[in-house]
Amino acid sequence: MPYPVPPGPDLDDTPALQALHGALAARFGAGLRAVILYGSCLRGGDLLDGLVDLYVLVDPTPEAEPRAALRLAGRVLPPNVYYLEAPLGPDRVRCKYAVLSLAQFERGTGPAWFQSYLWGRFAQPVRVIWTDRPETRARLHAAFLTAGETLLRRALPALPPEGPVEALWQGALALSYATELRAESKARAAELAGHGRDFFEAMTRALLPRLAPRLTLHETGGTLCYTAHVTARARRAAPLLWGLRRVQGKALSVARLLKGLFTFEGGLDYVAWKLSRHSGQVIEIPDKVRRRPLLHLWGFFWTLYRRGVFH
Repeated sequence: MPYPVPPGPDLDDTPALQALHGALAARFGAGLRAVILYGSCLRGGDLLDGLVDLYVLVDPTPEAEPRAALRLAGRVLPPNVYYLEAPLGPDRVRCKYAVLSLAQFERGTGPAWFQSYLWGRFAQPVRVIWTDRPETRARLHAAFLTAGETLLRRALPALPPEGPVEALWQGALALSYATELRAESKARAAELAGHGRDFFEAMTRALLPRLAPRLTLHETGGTLCYTAHVTARARRAAPLLWGLRRVQGKALSVARLLKGLFTFEGGLDYVAWKLSRHSGQVIEIPDKVRRRPLLHLWGFFWTLYRRGVFH
């Protein structure tokens, strides 16, 4: 089965995305391979509210990132995240975009990555808004399906052996979310699974041939349900493996935030805005953190963690 259509409005030809694509094309030229939309703007459809979240796949050349240190950082700890804005009549559309090569993206959405950073994200609904050729789009859709397969394979041993498919994805997404420093409430996975119920059911059906006999599906009272056939050994190992992912993922989240200070214009203000938006708390950047972020950011993050801003 093909990659299912994600929920939400069709935004491909909106002026806001056209403006952002034009700016990205000017930035990367012939090295631009694909642009992917994800996050709250995809679900809500308002591209002028906050920042549009994009993944940008490029050919890894010095033109894509002239600074050698950041090119190295993008290879060692992908992705690099940047800020972009483009005029749109009297307004401006703003985005943050993460940059990867197509090869990095395919590797990160599959079992080669222990951490769930990419395969956890791209098992969720996303939309390809531009590719350089049809073959690239086909590769991306295949990578999205692989991301879903990887998430379910690694989540099934840690989840109840049977139940509604919506609960399956809610549990799988919650496991992935817990591996990162996030300001969203713990109910976020349930919201995503509920909003994308039809998408996740279609995704599960599409993945069934890959997951059989580990996963079977059946209808109960009009509800699509699953049964997981997982060995006792896999269930015993699951808490350890996901515990390691949580330790690794949170450490890498901090490393990516620090790297973002060098790639993201206004990075500290963006972090404060996003944490405030998701936690409901007022976040202000102290002057000492602005002056010497690498020295004082650790204590600032620890204070936010103790306040319950991060989960």
